[in-house]
Amino acid sequence: MADERLLPIEHWQQPSGAQVWLVTSPSLPMVDVQIDFDAGSRRDPAAQAGLADATAAMLTKGVLRHGQQPALDEDQLGQAWADLGAAFSANAGNDRFSLSLRSLTEPALLEPATALAARQISQSAWPAAVWQRDRERWSASLAEAQTRPGVIASQAYQKAVYGTHPYGYLTTPQSLQHIQVQDMQRFYEQHVLPCRAKATVVGQVDRAQADRLVATLLAGLPQTPGAACPALPAVPEVAPLQQASEQKIPFPAEQAQVLIGQPGIRRDDPDFLPLLVADHILGGSGFGSRLMEEVREKRGLVYGVYSSFNPGLHAGAFTISLQTRADQADAAVALVRQVLGDFVANGPTDKELQDAKANLIGGFALRIDSNAKLQGNVANIAWNDLPLDYLDTWSDKVAAISVEDIRRAVQKVLRPDAMATVIVGSGVRP
Repeated sequence: MADERLLPIEHWQQPSGAQVWLVTSPSLPMVDVQIDFDAGSRRDPAAQAGLADATAAMLTKGVLRHGQQPALDEDQLGQAWADLGAAFSANAGNDRFSLSLRSLTEPALLEPATALAARQISQSAWPAAVWQRDRERWSASLAEAQTRPGVIASQAYQKAVYGTHPYGYLTTPQSLQHIQVQDMQRFYEQHVLPCRAKATVVGQVDRAQADRLVATLLAGLPQTPGAACPALPAVPEVAPLQQASEQKIPFPAEQAQVLIGQPGIRRDDPDFLPLLVADHILGGSGFGSRLMEEVREKRGLVYGVYSSFNPGLHAGAFTISLQTRADQADAAVALVRQVLGDFVANGPTDKELQDAKANLIGGFALRIDSNAKLQGNVANIAWNDLPLDYLDTWSDKVAAISVEDIRRAVQKVLRPDAMATVIVGSGVRP
């Protein structure tokens, strides 16, 4: 990448305390904005699992009357966004609560789109009747999900890996019953403040336009004196597993669902890139990975087998997932454990490493080939406090990773003798 530098990333802080990252991209007359807050589901109270998700969903359900502007319900909001050819959304993940706006940059469209998004951010109607309706639908969907073996396996696995950590909380009909509109309002007011905002802007706008755009979006939220934010409560770290565990859950499905794993790494782990490459070799690349080659291609024991790291502000799970015939589950699990143990002990071969580097570096352009993808990468830089040249240097850093780097990293993190295993399927005996 040394000779093909990407568009530069600018970064500054507004008087409100909001931080802004900007990539001016002149290719298309559009702009993507994402504003992230430390208000993901890791902030949910244990008895109110789903609170962050519910709060995000309710932001799209209506806005209050403001001055000469009439109140709008969810249908009217939807029509207003369709008329502008723009979109606004709110979402909550494990760590982040994200507000997103996409619009064309023509002033006649961008200005009203920004104003409408600002109303949703600061003047949400929080309609109680809509929440009652949506809670019933959500509860019904959760109940229906219990008929799917993949859901049963995922839920048991989350509990086994995360224990009592918020990453392991499960939204249930019971937890939703403990969530009222007032709880959402309180959660939102506590966490969604300009001084906590990390805003990324990518599109056909300059620094002055981006600064004004972000300031307008956040203007209606409470401003803190001197941009000083009150501290949020600390969230404990994910506890490492002390020993192996295995759950076999009978379920009327011919295809067994299997999950094997443990708490992995935080996103700020210095070995993030070596472990990214390691995962690509082991099972993250699908066909061509070691797990797929050994377990599917050579032995035919699985339909598919994959590995992944899911790092966040805390140690997200390292997971191997596979699907197989129920009568082959034990043999498949034994072989996966053998392949994993060998990989941890010895690392990849030189050829595996070179092939992985070629694949990752060669595919890098596909990670940033649209406004939305570039915006997602810049948001990753902002959220994780990565260097502004992170994308420019990514390929060079991947190219420099050695077999020994990977062996050292996986031996530091992965413990094949202390992983959780969940098997769900027909014929499975607990």
